[in-house]
Amino acid sequence: MTPVTASAETVIAPDAIAENTAQQIGALQAMKKSLTAAESKVDSKLLVQQKIQKHALSAQAVPQLQSGAELSPAGTTLVDIRVDKVSQDLLDTLVKLGAGVRAVSEKAGSIRAELSLDAVTQISQRSDVRRVEVADGAMTASQLANPGGPNQANPGSVPESKEDLSKRLTAEIAKATAAKSARTSADAAAVITSEGDRAHNADLARQQFGISGIGVKVCALSDGVNSLAASQAKGELPANVDVIPGQEGSGDEGTAMLEIIHDLAPNAALGFATAFNSDASFADNIRKLRFDAHCDIIVDDVLYFKESPFQDWIIAQAVNDVTAAGALYFSSAGNEGSVANGTSGHWEGDFNDSGKPIGKYAGTAHNFAPGTGLQIYEPLSDASGSGVPVTLHWSDPLGHSSNDYDLYLINSAGNVVSFSQNNQTGTEDPYERVNTAGGAGLRLAIVKFSGENRYLSLSALRGRFKDSADGLKAYATPGMTLGHSAARAAFSVAAVPAAKAFPRALEPGDPANPAGPYPAAYGAGSKAERFSSDGPRRVFYQADGTPITPGNVSATGGEVRQKPEIAAADGVSTSVGGFNPFYGTSAAAPHAAAIAALVLSGNPGLPPAEVRSALINTAVDIEAPGVDNLTGAGVILADKVLQYTGASPQPRAIAAKPTVTPTDGGAFLDPGDSAKVTLPVTNDGDGVASSVSVVLTSPTPGVTVAPRSKSYGTISPGQTGVNDFTITVPATQQLGDPVVLNARVTFAGSLSPTTQTFSIPVGQPSPVAKDFAYAGAPVAIPDNSPLGASVPITVAGVGRASKLTLSVDGTECSSDQNSTTVGLNHSYLGDLVGTLTSPSGKKATVFQRNGGGGNNLCKVVFADDAARPFSSVAAGDNPFTGTWRGTQPLSGLVGVADGTWTFAVVDAAGGDTGFIRSVSLHVNGFVTPTEAGAAQRPATGRPGGVHTGPVKPQ
Repeated sequence: MTPVTASAETVIAPDAIAENTAQQIGALQAMKKSLTAAESKVDSKLLVQQKIQKHALSAQAVPQLQSGAELSPAGTTLVDIRVDKVSQDLLDTLVKLGAGVRAVSEKAGSIRAELSLDAVTQISQRSDVRRVEVADGAMTASQLANPGGPNQANPGSVPESKEDLSKRLTAEIAKATAAKSARTSADAAAVITSEGDRAHNADLARQQFGISGIGVKVCALSDGVNSLAASQAKGELPANVDVIPGQEGSGDEGTAMLEIIHDLAPNAALGFATAFNSDASFADNIRKLRFDAHCDIIVDDVLYFKESPFQDWIIAQAVNDVTAAGALYFSSAGNEGSVANGTSGHWEGDFNDSGKPIGKYAGTAHNFAPGTGLQIYEPLSDASGSGVPVTLHWSDPLGHSSNDYDLYLINSAGNVVSFSQNNQTGTEDPYERVNTAGGAGLRLAIVKFSGENRYLSLSALRGRFKDSADGLKAYATPGMTLGHSAARAAFSVAAVPAAKAFPRALEPGDPANPAGPYPAAYGAGSKAERFSSDGPRRVFYQADGTPITPGNVSATGGEVRQKPEIAAADGVSTSVGGFNPFYGTSAAAPHAAAIAALVLSGNPGLPPAEVRSALINTAVDIEAPGVDNLTGAGVILADKVLQYTGASPQPRAIAAKPTVTPTDGGAFLDPGDSAKVTLPVTNDGDGVASSVSVVLTSPTPGVTVAPRSKSYGTISPGQTGVNDFTITVPATQQLGDPVVLNARVTFAGSLSPTTQTFSIPVGQPSPVAKDFAYAGAPVAIPDNSPLGASVPITVAGVGRASKLTLSVDGTECSSDQNSTTVGLNHSYLGDLVGTLTSPSGKKATVFQRNGGGGNNLCKVVFADDAARPFSSVAAGDNPFTGTWRGTQPLSGLVGVADGTWTFAVVDAAGGDTGFIRSVSLHVNGFVTPTEAGAAQRPATGRPGGVHTGPVKPQ
C-alpha cells in the first residue's frame, strides 16, 4: 500500500486524526505487536532504527520519522542495560561483543555501554537482562545567556575540544600564577565574588555572627570541574577540594557551583563528584559523597529525563538514604518554566479518553480539552526548537507497569516525526520519551495502547506549550518540578535574580525579565526568574512501590509535596568561562546550600528538621502572598536565619602531627625506648577555644603514655598550643610495627571533642630500597571505561615497609603517543586516574586527571617527599618525567609489604587510548639488629645505596 502523506498546508482539526497519521502510527503499532520476548526488552527507538536498517520496516511507511536512537560514525549507540545483577560474566560478554563500558552500578543493577545494534540484540537475549534502553539523558539547570556559548551540559551548545580545553586551561593557570605572585594583601578583593553574597546578606551575616562555614563540608554534583585547577590558581577556590577519583566529569558547571559555595561559606570544606556518567552512577555518587567523603551538605543541579514525578526512583532513593543519615540535600527546581509566567511546557492530569481510535491495531487518544471540549493534540511553541526532551510518565509503580501508554510527535502535516512506544506488560517502567525534531506546528499525542486509565504527566523540558497557528489550544498545569528535587527531605530551590536581568527573551514576544536588588538585599518586591520551574509535586507511591493511597492513583490520590520550598540567587559572577554571569536554578541551589553551611557552622549538630524550619520560617515572602508554587516560602537571607537559630562562632581545636624525640638521643624510636612526644593543638575555628585539654592514649599493647592528659588552656582562633608527653615502647615491640597514638582534644564548644590518630614508626628505616617490577606484557587501557586496566607487582622478602615509591619506567622517553619505550603511553594523559593498592587492600590515588593534552609517563617517580605535586604538570611538560608528589601519600599504604600489589589505571574520558608497559615499586624496609651491627664494620664490595634496574628516586 502506498503510504498516505499530507502536505504542509493540510489543516488538521483539533479532534481529527489525519489519514497519514493513523497509517504511520499503525505501521509502528504493527511492529510493536509482532515483537519477540527478547525484542520486547529493547527500547522501541532502538528496534525501529534496527528494523529500518534491515529493511524490516519500510522508510516509506514512516517517511519523516526520526528513530531517536543516535548512532556514532562507527555504528554504535549508547545504552543503559538494566539487569537483575551485575556479574563479571555479563561484563566479559559485553567486552567480547566489542562494547565500551562507560559506567557500572551494582547497587542499581545498571550498566551504561556503547555497542552496536547487533550487540543490543544479542545482549537482550540473556535472562539476567531486564531492559536495554536508549541511554537516559540529563541536563543541568543553568540558563544560558548566550545559547551558542561553550556549555556542554546543555542541548544545542558548542562543545569545546579536549585539545582546546587543555590549551585554554594551561594559559589560564599560567596567567593566574603570574598574577598571584604579583598580588599583595591589599589586592585580596581582586577575586570575583558572587553578587548573591550581598543580596542574601551573607557578607553581613559572617561579620555580625563571626561564622565562616568551619566544621562543615559541602559537596556538589554537576557535569564536571574542568577548570578546578585554574580557579585554585586564581585564588577563587581552596587547594584541598575533595574530588572523588575517576568522578571528575567533564564541563565546568561544578566549578562555578563550588565558587559560589566558597564565596558565601569561605571556610567550609568542599567536595565534588560528577552526575553525568549515568543515572545510576549519579545515585552512587550521592551516596559516596555522604558515606565515603563525609559531606554534611550535598547540592546538585541535574535532572535525568527518566526520573519519575510519581515515585522516588534510584536517584531520589539515594537522596533519601543520605538525608536519613543526617545530610542536608539541596537541588535545583529546574528551568522548565511556570504556568504563572506563561513559560511552562508541562501538563498533568487523569487520562481523558477521547474515543478516537489511533492507528490500525489498538489504542485511543487522550483528550487534552477539559469539560465537553475535544482536542487530541498538545501544541508545542515554534520557538521550542529541536532536541527538546518530552517525557510521558503515568501513575503505575516503577518496574510494575501493566498499563501501556505511547507518545507520538506529529508535525503540522500529520506526519509522525518522533515516537516512543515501549511495551508495558507488568515488569516495565511507566515511561516514554521523544525528542523534538524542530520545525513549526509540532504537536504531541498520547495514546493508551492498552490497560486502565491513569494519571499522566507530560513535560517538554525547556520547551513550551503554546497555542498553534492552526487553532490548537495549549493546555498547561503547575507541577513541573519533579524527580529527586521533589524527594521529601530534599530542598528544591527556585531562582531569583541577584543583579542584572537575564539578558534575552526566553521566546520571541516574551515580557522583560526581572532584575535583582544588588547591591541591596532581597526584599518583598523581588521576583522569581520567569524560567524557574513551578510545583507542587503529586506523588502516588512510596520509594518501594507501596501505594500512598491504595486504589486511588488519580487526581485525588497520592500526596502533594510543597515544591519548591525556597528560592535563592542566580545571575551572579564567577571566574569560570561560560558562567559569568551564571543564571539558572543551577546557581540558586549552591547559594542555598552555602547559607545552610553557615547555619550548621554556627549551630553544630542542629537537626535537619530544625534547619528546614529555620530556612522556611525566615524566608522573605515574594511572589503570591504566603507559600506559593513558584518560590515556596520565599527567598532566604543569611542574617535572618542565623539570628533565628542563635548561631555563634565555634572553636575547633585539633591535634596536629606530633614530634617524637627518643630520650636516649637516638635518631629513631626503637623497641624498649622512651621518647618525648611534642603534640601541637591548633584552633582553626571561628571562636576562642577555652578549657582545652588533651587525652593521649595508645591501643598498641604494652605502650604507656605519661601523663595521660594535659591542659592546653585557652587557644585563640588561628593559634597553636603545645605540650609534651612521654611514651614508652615495650622491648617486645616488633621492628616496623608502629605505635598508634589517639589524641582526643576537648574544649568548650559544640565541635568538641575532636580525635586524631597518629602512627609512629618503630625502628630505623633501611636506606636501601628493594626494587620490584611488573614483568608482563603491555596491558591496554580501555577508552572511557571504569573497568580500567591493571598490572600486578609481587613483593617478597621485605616484611614491613618504612617507605614506598612508585615509578613508571621506560628506556627512552618520547611524547609519541604510540611509543613502546615509555612506561605508560597514552594520548591526553589528563583522561587518566592511577591508583596503587596494597596487599591488604589499602588504596592511594597516585595521579588524577593531570597533564591535560600531554602524552606519556616515562621515568617518573612518585614519592611523598618530592617537592612538586604532579597536579601542577601542564600539557607542555610532556613526556612527563622526573620525581613528583602524588595525589595521595603512599605512606598510607605502609605496613606488611610482602604480597601482590596492584597498579591500576582508569580512562575517565573518551577519545584517547594507550598501554601500561613498565612500572616498579621501590620498598624500604627496616634495619635489623644484625644489619645495624654490620653497618658498624667497614663496607666491602658495592655500597648498599647503589641500585640497578628500574628508575628510582635519587
